[in-house]
Amino acid sequence: METGKQPIVPVLAGLIYDAAGKLLIARRKAGLANGGKWEFPGGKLQQGESPEACLEREIAEELGISIAVERPYLLVNHEYPDKSILLISYICRFRGGEWQLTDHDRVEWRSAAQLTEVEFSAADVPIVNKIIGCDR
Repeated sequence: METGKQPIVPVLAGLIYDAAGKLLIARRKAGLANGGKWEFPGGKLQQGESPEACLEREIAEELGISIAVERPYLLVNHEYPDKSILLISYICRFRGGEWQLTDHDRVEWRSAAQLTEVEFSAADVPIVNKIIGCDR
């Protein structure tokens, strides 16, 4: 996809819930784009790949865990200085696995109310706001 300014990059984000109803958040490693900020993990959609397959692949590659993708949640258009993204979030369930962090230096399980205690990357903020009931 392209606009007059720059290509729009489709990116998937997993809202991964555990059995207790807490959400998985991950902090980007320093030195990477949005380093030190928290996000809902995921990654770029590859050509010909379904959103569900993308999320399963990216989560396995970046975190070493397995998820079950359930349903779409929210679409967010966000412009960074060098690109525009369409962030497509999905509700997912944690299935298990051995943690292996590649792009992140920390992961945490948090309740919806606890999401406001950390700084999220700008593209993820509308998702946080919807989860906590403050969508504006």
